[in-house]
Amino acid sequence: MAVTQAMAAPPRRSQRSFFPLLLIAPAASLLIAVLIYPLVAALIDAFFESSLLYPEKTFVGFENIVEALTIEFGPLLVTTLTFAVPATLAPFLIGLVAALGLNQRMRGRAALRSVLLFPWVLPGVVVSFLWLWIFDANYGVLNGLLRTAGLIDENIGWLQSGPGAMTAIIVARTWATFPWMMVMLLAALQSFPNDVYEAARMDGANSWQRFWNVTVPGLIPVASVVVLLEFIWNFQQFDLPYVLTQGGPAGATTTFSLAVYETAFKGFDLGMAGALGVLWMLVLLPAVLLYLRGMEREK
Repeated sequence: MAVTQAMAAPPRRSQRSFFPLLLIAPAASLLIAVLIYPLVAALIDAFFESSLLYPEKTFVGFENIVEALTIEFGPLLVTTLTFAVPATLAPFLIGLVAALGLNQRMRGRAALRSVLLFPWVLPGVVVSFLWLWIFDANYGVLNGLLRTAGLIDENIGWLQSGPGAMTAIIVARTWATFPWMMVMLLAALQSFPNDVYEAARMDGANSWQRFWNVTVPGLIPVASVVVLLEFIWNFQQFDLPYVLTQGGPAGATTTFSLAVYETAFKGFDLGMAGALGVLWMLVLLPAVLLYLRGMEREK
């Protein structure tokens, strides 16, 4: 019987080691089907003349990437950075001010915190249509308020000019994303030990000196991660510019994400869309590596 039990033990250990693989199999399958396979397929298409209109593919090497570099890459990079940089810095500054305010003792702080979190919980498409209604030239809320206040005599087409459309997208994105920055910065502020502030007061530091020499250095680790993550997300932003402007007017708000979508599903050119995707990924890769390096350092 002892021999029989010894022979039966290894299958149990094998089953125990196989069971975790069964648990992660559904999530891994979904990840492969939704993320990894489309990414690899798009990268492969970058080296082929490929179209949605016919199944044949012709290998063209780096021709698509060279064409994308010489024709579209520069304007797309400028437009994407024109959106991503202000849409990262503006919500960070607003979130920082809100976090500093909510960190003070005042009545109704919990209720105010809940109200300020409201834009963050809304889906991106809902936010997009909300701001599309606000900026509409004919029946938009913004034009209505300005006309009621007597500041304008006729409606302004906010989304019909390049600078106006880009500003509208940045404003909408700022409104939607400053709450999560506020939450992260507020959590960092509330983790500061009061002893440090008390020691600074005893040394004669005023409010500005305590903020600059105590608060700012303490916020830098969290702030750097928050800003870097927000920049990466903004560099990939799709729903907001697509709903508000569809990349217009005249391509003034066409970012990398919109260009890849339009090239693939409106121009039916999968090869050029894949080439733009490769360049997009290479531009964003340093920011991703910087974020991963920062996370490793914190660990």
